[in-house]
Amino acid sequence: MSAGQASMRPFYLIGFLLLVAFDTAAQIGFKFAATNTSPATFSPEWIFSVICEKWSYLSLAGYLGAFITWMTLLKTAPIGPAFAASHLEVVTVLIVCVTWLHEKLTLPQIIGSLLIVGGIILFAVAEAEIEEPAHV
Repeated sequence: MSAGQASMRPFYLIGFLLLVAFDTAAQIGFKFAATNTSPATFSPEWIFSVICEKWSYLSLAGYLGAFITWMTLLKTAPIGPAFAASHLEVVTVLIVCVTWLHEKLTLPQIIGSLLIVGGIILFAVAEAEIEEPAHV
């Protein structure tokens, strides 16, 4: 690994943590907005209630923050691990919902979460091996 690549690690770590935080906030905001404005009737009154719902703004802010963070990361981050890590919010939303919203954790959710995290780890390891120069 070159000195330039090593100096980017804190940038990637902070960037991916921000990306996951923004994505998680957006999904949690979306969940609460949907719950507070249900049932969805697609009427003008319902649309107005979604626009007035405070959780809708958390979703919007989360999506905007995630988009800006993602575009910034894509300038320099390796695309494979970056794309895989961008889906980590599925796991973090699950953790938030189980921990703070007392939702039920199922075996398929556990298996899916492990597969997502495992895939991210595999991408990161593969990318690290590609970046290291071969020893002759």
